[in-house]
Amino acid sequence: MTVTCTCCGTELGDVPSMWSFSAPDTWGVPGVGGASFLEEELCFVELPDLDEQHFFLRALIEVPVRGGSSPSEPGALTYSVWVSLSPAGFARAVEQWEDPDRAAEPPFFGQLANRIPGHPETLRLRVRVHTRPPGLRPLVEIRNHDHPLAVWQRDGIPAHELPAVAAACGG
Repeated sequence: MTVTCTCCGTELGDVPSMWSFSAPDTWGVPGVGGASFLEEELCFVELPDLDEQHFFLRALIEVPVRGGSSPSEPGALTYSVWVSLSPAGFARAVEQWEDPDRAAEPPFFGQLANRIPGHPETLRLRVRVHTRPPGLRPLVEIRNHDHPLAVWQRDGIPAHELPAVAAACGG
């Protein structure tokens, strides 16, 4: 998106407003095997050598953008991330996957399963996962209110900081 910062008037050029992680960070560790799978929205990682199983769901962290003007005016910086859920939470999410009433479900508790560049450690950051109607990815709410990503999520990010986000994320 082409963005101009309304607070300082700086032309920011084309700045991506969405960053996506293709898999949870655990997917790349040595020893992944057994019945592990990675789909577009769901992932299961079995680590037989450690006698561990991990359950993941793709979700979105949305951060309001303050002070930006663009023709499309997306209004949010979005991270498409993976969150780990308990086995029971994952089973419930899968059970409710196509249910039109799934948005009424209470949020799932989980942990962020990706390291987001440009932020202090985000791996295992505690989150709430809010389901939405079928076809829409769940939304992530960061529970550590002091973490910079939670502050952005609550207060927004100034538009003039988007180029730094892009640089940190490799854009």
